[in-house]
Amino acid sequence: MRTIRRFLYREVVVSVGFVTLAFLALLFFFDLVDELRWVGRGGYQLSHALVYVALSAPQHLYELLPITVLIGTIFVMARLAQSSEFTILRTSGLGPWRTLGTLLTLGAAFAGLTFVLGDYVTPGTERAAKLFSARQLGQISTGATGAWLKERAGEHSRAINVRALGTDGQMRGVRVFEFDGEGRVSSTLAAQAGHFDAERGAWRLAQVQRSRFERAPDGEGLSVRREALPELVWPTTLTSEMVAAAVLKPDKMATVDLFRFIRHLEANAQSAQRYEIEFWRKVFYPLSCLVMVVLSLPFAYLHFRSGGIAGYVFGGVMAGISFFLLNNLFGFAGNLQQWSPWLTAAAPGLIYSALSLAAFGWLVLRR
Repeated sequence: MRTIRRFLYREVVVSVGFVTLAFLALLFFFDLVDELRWVGRGGYQLSHALVYVALSAPQHLYELLPITVLIGTIFVMARLAQSSEFTILRTSGLGPWRTLGTLLTLGAAFAGLTFVLGDYVTPGTERAAKLFSARQLGQISTGATGAWLKERAGEHSRAINVRALGTDGQMRGVRVFEFDGEGRVSSTLAAQAGHFDAERGAWRLAQVQRSRFERAPDGEGLSVRREALPELVWPTTLTSEMVAAAVLKPDKMATVDLFRFIRHLEANAQSAQRYEIEFWRKVFYPLSCLVMVVLSLPFAYLHFRSGGIAGYVFGGVMAGISFFLLNNLFGFAGNLQQWSPWLTAAAPGLIYSALSLAAFGWLVLRR
């Protein structure tokens, strides 16, 4: 059995690797064509575009791996069935459950690789790609008004706006609106730049314009006191990772960072639905590799005519693409309809698990 397992592992890994490289090359070409629109602006050159696209490749690999695992495994199983090699393996003692266990072991290895890519590789490479590209554009921003965050400080609350992140990690265009217990603006603060001081647990803001709104003791009058400061140490619980989380897309964040940002949003009575869905997608997405190898197993028990393998491989491609589309569809629908985050993230995998187990039970066990 050890020889048979090594044979299956080698065939599947080589096939999955070839399919993955083909898809990555295709997406690399598309990304490069899209990035060419920035070439020639400022100091942005073709070499910069190539580096940016290369740094974005791990994110594509993370998204593609379950699909390429399905296509590659289907190809191997169908080819073994067409050449009658799988029939020989079955007569040698490779039963359905043993085959399933062998493929699940390999699927677990692919799931581990997907988790490492999504949690440890892609967050760093995506941030590096954004910062590399921003060296020519000057900053990283989100939308027209930047990123908005909320923080509670006792009875008071704050709304913080960061217009952009600089290439050196500094915040640019910082604005803070502080509200009293009755929801009225008590002070505003505007700074040209700032950075997080980890030792003090505060932001060090530069070129600060601060306005305080003070009411008279009788509550009738209102006075405004303005001051200009070259530097201000502003205490806050917001860290640089939280600001980066608000600026960058949640699917580019690590699972731990997502969890911390969700806790911050919940503590400040903000909606965390989008980030909760993405958190559970991060948890369940690597497990889809296990679903894909189970879905490919029935192809080994089909009887192929000469040349019929291409149609089944094409069916595998369509199944992989449909899984990717369904995963995105449930994410958007769950965010709009306020579905349970963990169920929204797990639904595509559960649907395909049911399909794969039904195909395994009907085609493999019954026939």
